[in-house]
Amino acid sequence: MRAGVRMAFVWCLLAAAAMGTGARAQEAAPPNHNFRVAVYIPVNIVERMANDPAWMRSSWAQINLGVHIDKVYIETYRSRNIAPDAAIDAVKKFFQDEGVQVAGGIAYSDVDNGQFTSFCYTNPADRAYVKHVAELTARHFDEIILDDFFFNNTKKASDIAAKGDQSWSAFRLKLMDGVARDLIVGPARAVNPKVKIIIKFPNWYPSFQANGYDLAVEPRVFSGIYTGTETRDPVITDQALQQYESYEIIRYFDNVDPGHNGGGWVDTFSTRYVDRYPEQLWDTMLAKAPQIMLFEYTLLLEPAPPGNRTAWADLPTSFDYDKLFGGNTPDYAAVAGQALEGIDPVVGKLGKPLGVAVYRPLNSTGEDFLPDYLGEAGLPVEMYPQFPANAKTVVLTKAARYDPQIMAEIKAHLMAGGNVVITSGLLHAMQAQIAQICELRDTGREMTPTQYWGAFGAGNGANLGASAPLLMPEIHFFTNDAWPLIRGTANGGAAPLLLMDSYGKGALYALTIPDNFNDLYALPQGVLNAVRHYLGADLPVQLQGPSQVSLMEYDNGTFVVQSFRDAPVQIRVSMAGAGKRIRNLVTGDVVTASAPPETKIRGFHNSAPPGPPQSSFTLTVLPHSYAAFAVEGTH
Repeated sequence: MRAGVRMAFVWCLLAAAAMGTGARAQEAAPPNHNFRVAVYIPVNIVERMANDPAWMRSSWAQINLGVHIDKVYIETYRSRNIAPDAAIDAVKKFFQDEGVQVAGGIAYSDVDNGQFTSFCYTNPADRAYVKHVAELTARHFDEIILDDFFFNNTKKASDIAAKGDQSWSAFRLKLMDGVARDLIVGPARAVNPKVKIIIKFPNWYPSFQANGYDLAVEPRVFSGIYTGTETRDPVITDQALQQYESYEIIRYFDNVDPGHNGGGWVDTFSTRYVDRYPEQLWDTMLAKAPQIMLFEYTLLLEPAPPGNRTAWADLPTSFDYDKLFGGNTPDYAAVAGQALEGIDPVVGKLGKPLGVAVYRPLNSTGEDFLPDYLGEAGLPVEMYPQFPANAKTVVLTKAARYDPQIMAEIKAHLMAGGNVVITSGLLHAMQAQIAQICELRDTGREMTPTQYWGAFGAGNGANLGASAPLLMPEIHFFTNDAWPLIRGTANGGAAPLLLMDSYGKGALYALTIPDNFNDLYALPQGVLNAVRHYLGADLPVQLQGPSQVSLMEYDNGTFVVQSFRDAPVQIRVSMAGAGKRIRNLVTGDVVTASAPPETKIRGFHNSAPPGPPQSSFTLTVLPHSYAAFAVEGTH
């Protein structure tokens, strides 16, 4: 049933659903074909369902009108509250009778005091309690997911004594690895040998090791992993996560545990405008997650007002709130259903994601979340937990210093003809070692460039645009040993933003990162185009345009551009080969190539060799919208 027609039925049937009549039948939301949809039911809601079967039926009917649910996760424990066996069995039977898959859920949180508090895993009573919950849940379910409270943050006397001289990170990693084996997986399998236990890793991956989440060990202890893709709002939330992380973190965890990443997990919290919820769902699915978890059941029943979207309310955006809901206020189930129904056919046409290889060692920290900023600045990112030696270009942030073999890997990659991009953060952390390749030096001074220039070789620089003053570290280099491809100037003083030096058969690049990562978005379009050109030269599609427009690429000749901006934006995409055209995967419309713009990244000597013929396309992307395309041959 078409989306608009189906929504008309929804409004007519909600009253009947609320009365528990079960009226839905063929008007229920249709299933998706390229991924599954699940919903998580917290323990207090499980108890309410068991105590009020009429509400369970009516609420399920309402949700089922808005979004098709393939699977429910029935929580048995949270914050010192264990669901009675009878309640678990009653809710489980209801959903099985509805033809929905069931699994268990556990949120290993201690009493909620407004901040997340873990169990004290050096306390024998807490350890016994945790083990009991695992055994109880395994008696009811063959699959269990751990909500993202399976960490440790207590510093009680017993913790301090057990830690000794270790760092908190080292202590907690070892502690929680033992808890996973000895208190969760082992006891659960003793009760139910068939049980599979999945660990959900949350969205704050740079801090995992400090809380005992072990990306190096736990994927091998548990039967699978799951991914927190709830990035929420990047301004009002304390984490300030960038929207692109909903895509990038799925890609990283897919590479951490290939074939065992069960899906993404999104909630409705902290959305200043309703489109922020669909964006998280889209980006999770564009990363090719096999399942999306909607947290949580009762939140899907809540009204979803438009919020602060006045700037684009009258535009036919990818989530056209007024057109979809006709002036009514939908619930979040309907919003999720519309967002997923729209992206489903697109996902089915996309291949395997591609991106610039970024290496982030397991359990590392440094320039935290920088890959998400690069992705939101228009550079497709594919992050790996091992050095990606097969990639032509490898980007290394400060986190790479956690690999004790990193310098040997850099040298080997360069000698073999690969390119390595180091950030100013990694240079600062490993200045003496990197000097073995190129004598670059972080001077300790800061620059505030306002004008930017690009040149491949000697000669005048091409003007790449201007910005407000941006605070950046000043990197010293030796003239004619290293070459500034992009530089910024402030009151006549100059500092490099992208340096290049040859080594062996390859090239080392040094990318200067602003002190405030958000200032990457303030760089002029010419600078961003040049950075994408050098770092993403090996990708099939390149983007030219402002920041906060992301590009997702796939190995079957498809790509998606997505804008997180509040106004329409014009961009260009280009690919090698003359006479190409691109077809919109949603509308079927064909876009023909236009004349490419003058490249403004070289000096007057034009020392860089000309590239192969290109096909270039001008596109307008609407606010908070995506557009998907397939590249086609000569027409």
